[in-house]
Amino acid sequence: MAMLNTKDRPVHAIAEDLAAGVYTSAELTADYIARVEKEDNVIKAFLKLDKEAVMLAAEESDRRRASGSPLSPYDGIPVGIKDCIVAEGETCSCASKILEPVVSPYDSTAVAQLKANGFIPFGRLNMDEFAMGSSCENSAFQKTANPRDPQRVPGGSSGGSAACVAASFAAAALGSDTGGSIRQPAAFCGIVGLKPTYGRVSRSGLVAFASSLDQIGPMTHDVEDAAILLDAIAGHDPMDSTSLPDPAGGFAEAVRKAPESFKGVKIGLPKEYFAEGGLSAGVEKAVRESIEKAKSLGAELVEVSLPHTKYAVAVYYIIATAEASANLARFDGMRYGKRVDGKDLVDTYFKSRGEGFGDEVKRRILLGTYVLSSGYYDAYYLRAQKVRTLIRRDFEEAFKSCDVLLTPVTPTVAFKFGEKSDPLQMYLSDIFTIALNLSGNCGISVPAGTDAETGMPVGVQLLAPAMAEARLLSAAQTLTRN
Repeated sequence: MAMLNTKDRPVHAIAEDLAAGVYTSAELTADYIARVEKEDNVIKAFLKLDKEAVMLAAEESDRRRASGSPLSPYDGIPVGIKDCIVAEGETCSCASKILEPVVSPYDSTAVAQLKANGFIPFGRLNMDEFAMGSSCENSAFQKTANPRDPQRVPGGSSGGSAACVAASFAAAALGSDTGGSIRQPAAFCGIVGLKPTYGRVSRSGLVAFASSLDQIGPMTHDVEDAAILLDAIAGHDPMDSTSLPDPAGGFAEAVRKAPESFKGVKIGLPKEYFAEGGLSAGVEKAVRESIEKAKSLGAELVEVSLPHTKYAVAVYYIIATAEASANLARFDGMRYGKRVDGKDLVDTYFKSRGEGFGDEVKRRILLGTYVLSSGYYDAYYLRAQKVRTLIRRDFEEAFKSCDVLLTPVTPTVAFKFGEKSDPLQMYLSDIFTIALNLSGNCGISVPAGTDAETGMPVGVQLLAPAMAEARLLSAAQTLTRN
């Protein structure tokens, strides 16, 4: 079969093609499968792809469209799913040996909402084990490569999702963002990655890493696609106690109505994010060019301060690891997942968890257990929660004087495999993304050119207050469209 013209084609354009009969969902899906079969032996974005199941779903979509009753304009479009977001009948390993055999008996709310709009869940995408990592090197099964340069990482933990979209293996993908795991790989791979407000998208069916930080979001070719997917998956869910009750929707409409200029818009530049020596030359140049572009479009630039940003990495790695140690205690080899029998119950626990978890996961469980332990709880965990409140107040104060913030996403472009072998060095690669998760606000990474020295993509980050996704997406569209 001849390849269709779907390379880098966004969801909204594919929807127009399907409506016009340019190709069917079955032809589209077969085209993506063919590209995966041809190229994923190098990229390794997929842990699993049930070709028969996705083709059956595509044929069912074509029947709905032929009868005049598609579920939405996007009925029949494949969307990749990160392997920590459950889908009925699919494995959900979180790229970990301890969950390798587990098959989900139900859909996560996000996947169910995608299906309700006719989107086709397309495979299981690689990730850092239990979403713990910034390079996709921590997967228990394989290392995903950056489609722009297979010698370099795609970012993490949603590296498989970013690579899937960048390589056009699917029109879009879902990722999860706990400390930058959507935005950082989006920047590394030259695509768009949206981290919604905490509670905007249900976490029901998202395997928990750090429950107060995790959030599902879309990874796409452009801003309009991010809004389309957010329209599909956002909304209140009684299955998630942290789900926001506020109505959600109209995001794609806000993008389509985005103004041509930034006239009347105040864009804040947090001085802490532009500290001397904090950015590589290529990243700084691209971000400065985005700032000048915003200014030329009429934006009023305002310097703001987020003084507690310097504590964000330390706070994050206390709170996130503490929550991880509690969440991952359920994986004990007793009820499901990998089990290695020992001489007694305690030995079985040790062996199952010892062989099932990778080094980074063990490191974070140990850190989290330590900061929650007697005698250290007040000194570390309680203090970190207090500083988290100060970080959130910094954002609230900054947004009093501006509409959105503009910052770098990453200190450097995508690095080569093995380049950051020191865990602390790897943790610092999330320095510009972590504070947003601690505050619960929304943010988006959009392409901002390339680094002249390496030819790798650079991303720029826009941040907005909680529940202000329409404002955020509109600003992102204005910045990227011009």
